[in-house]
Amino acid sequence: MFDLEQLFQKSDLIPVIIQDADTLQVLMLGFTNREAVERTLQTKTAWFWSRSRKQLWNKGESSGNFLHVLEIKTDCDTDTLLYLCKPDGPTCHTGSVSCFFREIAI
Repeated sequence: MFDLEQLFQKSDLIPVIIQDADTLQVLMLGFTNREAVERTLQTKTAWFWSRSRKQLWNKGESSGNFLHVLEIKTDCDTDTLLYLCKPDGPTCHTGSVSCFFREIAI
């Protein structure tokens, strides 16, 4: 089993990228702490730390659009996570499949 202590050596809060396991589309970016990762491992649904509300939240608990975590990876620096998920519905609170739908012209 992976030692979770490695993830939180630099910070108590780290980013987690959510990617659709089938399409590989990036769905959202959230933040997690150790307790949220532990709950994710226990429930197999994505838990996050809300920086604005300062509390844990389980994606889908109010909308029903849970993110079922199939695989978890860490980056080379062990300070960011990637969750490969099967979403129950749209990930974004706006109803969009992904939170990344606004394009900036370059």
